[in-house]
Amino acid sequence: MSHRFAPDIRTDRLLLRSLRKEDFAPFASVFASERARYMGGKRSREEAWTMFVADAGQWEILGFGCWAIEVAETGTSVGEVGLNRPIHFSENELGWVLWDGCEGHGYATEAARAARDFAFRELGWTTIVSYISAANTASRRVAERLGAVIDAAAAKPDDEPTVVYRHSPAV
Repeated sequence: MSHRFAPDIRTDRLLLRSLRKEDFAPFASVFASERARYMGGKRSREEAWTMFVADAGQWEILGFGCWAIEVAETGTSVGEVGLNRPIHFSENELGWVLWDGCEGHGYATEAARAARDFAFRELGWTTIVSYISAANTASRRVAERLGAVIDAAAAKPDDEPTVVYRHSPAV
């Protein structure tokens, strides 16, 4: 089943919800910072806007896309998690990014687990990959906490030193 809009997903601490315009400022900040080196490099504000609206618009076109990660108790936006399939990806991807200063609380793992489980349960996917920069140890640890394993034979979307992690349905 595909979805036209991002459905709300609740976890123990988080609400995954549709992206809102106010989520753009912290998104653009991440992509203007050194942290962007793990995600294809720094982007101008205009380039970040194009990425941001593409993340939101995938729901209408593909039936899946990205959510804002919000701390349910406070309503604070702390990042983005998504199911992606840009035209240069050979497989469906699960990705995440936390806003500056929001790392170290387990938000990425909790949100990515919920998005992954949604893809398997609601969309009927049988496998998902995460394309992660080899140097991005924090994101690699998230993938490993989710039970993903390195798939050295998987196609990579670019020439960068990327590690492909393969996710399987939770048992």
